[in-house]
Amino acid sequence: MAQTIRMGIDIGGTFTDVVLEIGARAFSTKVLTTYAAPEDAIVEGIHRVCGQAGIGPGEIGQIIHGTTLATNALIERRGAKTALITTEGFRDVIEMRTESRFEQYDLNLTLPEPLLPRQFRYTLRERMDAQGNVLIPLERSEIEALADRLKLAGFTSVAVGLLHSYQNDAHERMVREVLAERLPEAMISLSSEVSPQMREYERFNTTIANAYIKPLMKSYLGRLEARLRAEGVNCPVFLMHSGGGIISIESAAEFPVRLVESGPAGGAVFAAHIAARYGLNKVLSFDMGGTTAKICLIRNLAPKTARVFEVARSYRFKKGSGMPISIPVIDMVEIGAGGGSLAHVDAMRQIRVGPESAGSEPGPACYGRGGERPAVTDADLTLGRLDPANFAGGSIPLYPEQSAAALDAAIGGVLEMDAEAAAFGLSEVVDENMANAARVHAVENGEDLSEYTMIAFGGAAPLHAGRLCEKLGVARCLVPPGAGVGSAIGFLRAPFSFEANRSVYTRLSDFEPGKVSALLGDLEGEATRFVRTCDATSPIECDYKVYMRYRGQGWEIPVPLTREDAARPSAERFLALFETEYTQLFGRTVEGLDVEIAVWSVNATTPSQPATPVEAVTRGRTVEAPEVRAILDPAIGQRVEAGIIARASLESGAGVNGPAAITENETTVIVPSSRRAVRQPDGCIDLSPKE
Repeated sequence: MAQTIRMGIDIGGTFTDVVLEIGARAFSTKVLTTYAAPEDAIVEGIHRVCGQAGIGPGEIGQIIHGTTLATNALIERRGAKTALITTEGFRDVIEMRTESRFEQYDLNLTLPEPLLPRQFRYTLRERMDAQGNVLIPLERSEIEALADRLKLAGFTSVAVGLLHSYQNDAHERMVREVLAERLPEAMISLSSEVSPQMREYERFNTTIANAYIKPLMKSYLGRLEARLRAEGVNCPVFLMHSGGGIISIESAAEFPVRLVESGPAGGAVFAAHIAARYGLNKVLSFDMGGTTAKICLIRNLAPKTARVFEVARSYRFKKGSGMPISIPVIDMVEIGAGGGSLAHVDAMRQIRVGPESAGSEPGPACYGRGGERPAVTDADLTLGRLDPANFAGGSIPLYPEQSAAALDAAIGGVLEMDAEAAAFGLSEVVDENMANAARVHAVENGEDLSEYTMIAFGGAAPLHAGRLCEKLGVARCLVPPGAGVGSAIGFLRAPFSFEANRSVYTRLSDFEPGKVSALLGDLEGEATRFVRTCDATSPIECDYKVYMRYRGQGWEIPVPLTREDAARPSAERFLALFETEYTQLFGRTVEGLDVEIAVWSVNATTPSQPATPVEAVTRGRTVEAPEVRAILDPAIGQRVEAGIIARASLESGAGVNGPAAITENETTVIVPSSRRAVRQPDGCIDLSPKE
């Protein structure tokens, strides 16, 4: 029985979500995140769900964990004392950044500070060329002298990023060998292992970020394992990574930068699994939690992926203003629009929401834990969307009078309106922020959102999804069972996987099939070895991808390959695939230019959990709600008598006409006046326009 009991744990900025699955049965809870010791909330959540299921913690067979700790450490700059060792002349790469200006017309543009100050960045006299040939040999004595300086300075972690080490890592390995002798307590991160790709700024920055959070994450994961053992939990613990797969706790401790987007990645996997059940090829994943909202496009049952993303943006989530991390990641737009996002009135007398969040300490004003500023949750409570006596299953009482006072102080008093009007304005602003983010993300990817189905999850998303659909022109929205803890459920649906990348610059005019197949074979072996540290027996599938561009262009586009393409590569086939993808993105090809490959990628993965198809119900008997509550409907700008009905009471095919609120322990589904909700056979709530 122990082998069938699995647990997903997601540490968010406000809540820690815990889901326990025993066969087809699921038990879940939300616990306020404990920042000082995150493992405390995990242990509390484990005891709660085990109590619900009537089992002991020792019966858990597997734990999949995702966390925001790595992200928060980078944003708040709470990492270890870290040094960078790089090639002479490249000390300031991470401060010089690139030539792009993310805000073209801001004469006082403020660039984000590099993660390491200049005095923490050191150089060695060595040089590789772009093909990996040694131009200036590295002297061991120079490394030894530098190691002694680092030891005296008290560095606990060292990032090593040398020029062109992705082509030849011999010098980086020599540096690690000497540092291991002279600084045995320090943790070492090599760019040739963390991110073996071209572009020094992104590669150095990623390696520094890995080194910066490595001691913190290694300590946390060690404490977590020890705490779980003390509670009698002796099962394997795995970590969700940013690319949407699962890795071992040992790999996570060695490459913690791969955990930076682990929670949101779990949500995208969850949405993709729901899409597979309903056979939906175009899905907009909408994940709104306590701190942020995440929006992801899912095409043909697979979330869109990328090689670079940013954390800690300094210009309100403006692309280019953050810290680039070059690792495989599920591509999504993330904005400061969660239940705990705080609101204020700016100098232009406009309501602004986020990115600052109340988190769990003190939380929104309505939590009664000392918060004095209004958050999105305060607006939702004031507008009637939440039941103050039944929030989080009744475990967290809410105080409407404190919400009203905070809204009046921060917004109403400034703009001369009452608390309800302030809440209405706050809610519309945050919904419009999310709608704009979704529109821009869709346009950047050449997509029309009217063709998409929304899948909404996260504690706050079902409260806002209906209104978001109205703004975006999205006809259909699915709110799955367990939506309040969707990311944690997604962890349990994710395969074991690892993506290996390498920059080997290749022109199609110089294409050598033997070298190409050998390179892809090496990457396949590397990725497969990582997966085997988690799962020794399951079959492994590999996805192949190359990043190509016309010669002279600055960035590449991803081009997927089949197994046959990887085993028997040819320049003609690669060109045809590239031109197909390029035409789809830009509408045409470019004649007369050579094509080059910059990055090669292989993702090894165990098979995904099969999705049981659902025969969707479109019509059914309409259920009358046993009670009503006045809820403000923003589309018509007034309060309406909304039916209140428990989700658990709805049978398959049962329909609820809006306005209504469908309640459960972890969230509430708001059905606008313009929509009708139908409970599907698998428990999903299907929102669509009334006929």
